[in-house]
Amino acid sequence: MLSNTEIEALEDILFAEPWGEEALDFFGLHGVVCASVVGPVSLTAEDIFRLATGVDQVPASGVPGVFASAVTKLADAMRGELTMGQPPELPEPEDGDPMNALENWCAGFVDTFLENEEQWLTGDEDETANLLVPMMALSGLFDDEDFRNVRESEKLSRQMADAIPDTLTDLYLLFHAPE
Repeated sequence: MLSNTEIEALEDILFAEPWGEEALDFFGLHGVVCASVVGPVSLTAEDIFRLATGVDQVPASGVPGVFASAVTKLADAMRGELTMGQPPELPEPEDGDPMNALENWCAGFVDTFLENEEQWLTGDEDETANLLVPMMALSGLFDDEDFRNVRESEKLSRQMADAIPDTLTDLYLLFHAPE
């Protein structure tokens, strides 16, 4: 896991000009990295930077070294947890609204899925779609009535949130376990 100093350095990069308005926060970035680890497409630091900042192209100066290093450390920790049969640990906000942090995490995860949707749905499309439901419902990215009902119900939101860790393990196994 990352130290508070590393997280602060990441957020300094994410909220910097010129992409600060479009960038994800640390929770959203964590969701992007997690989707890269559990899904069928392993993203480069450049891809993750592009998704996290909302830019079309990485700056000519490249991805900041601190960013690339932290993303690699985060991805390696997640892979290690999953390899040991443990779901990746989701970040908890130190203060504020945990459901807002989870919504940001889910939005980063779902954005990454949508960026690579064809590869995610190449295998068992129905199983993949079913496993993505908690993240899609809680992401706030879709104006679907069923998803809106989930977000408006504390009980249903909590059930979806509680399902995410096992869902991540199932997605990882779906895409990375030997047949």
